[in-house]
Amino acid sequence: MTEKTILVVEDEPAIREMVGFALARAGFRMEEAGDAQEAHARLAEQLPDLVVVDWMLPGVSGIELARRLKREEYTGEVPIIMLTARGEEDDKVGALEAGVDDYITKPFSPRELVARIKAVLRRSVQEEHAKPITVESLTLDPSSHRVTVGEQPLEVGPTEFRLLHFFMTHPERVYSRAQLLDRVWGRNTYVEERTVDVHILRLRKALQPSGCDRYVQTVRGAGYRFSQRV
Repeated sequence: MTEKTILVVEDEPAIREMVGFALARAGFRMEEAGDAQEAHARLAEQLPDLVVVDWMLPGVSGIELARRLKREEYTGEVPIIMLTARGEEDDKVGALEAGVDDYITKPFSPRELVARIKAVLRRSVQEEHAKPITVESLTLDPSSHRVTVGEQPLEVGPTEFRLLHFFMTHPERVYSRAQLLDRVWGRNTYVEERTVDVHILRLRKALQPSGCDRYVQTVRGAGYRFSQRV
């Protein structure tokens, strides 16, 4: 099995050292950067399997770095985990909306970070090897990470992509917000249920021009389902 490389972008050397020790014990190879500029230099040299980035970086913030990485074609598919001392719900939602795949609130345990990294990497591998799924004119291709309606590509964020993938592979059944958090975000992710509503709205907005937003249905008092039936 090929050794996975994790880029840790953190300005505190003590935290980088702690994380590096935990990653080495878990069989990962770590690259490190102290700020966004250094992170871009490391990314230009080698694309890592995952990036761990601190929110509060000197100069360009970690959240802005995450946005930039997700916008760029070269780095857009690299999973990101955010380290943050900001525990407020709006900050967590903001991180997820920026395209971050998961986040951990400081102080954190190295074991928890390693568990989160493994969980995010597992999701990425599962998506990479899955076959395209088609519902009428809507197609989701996990290997190329594209969503199309007919020949027309749709712009879908990484979290919305995972949400749509889950819906399309589990049609007609109603899922509560808690169940969606468990199945899409993962059992070890402590995210408020309101986060699900935010990403449902974003997914519907992305699907709306094609009319495919009608598949994502709200079931009052129960949750959401994906259905071709009205």
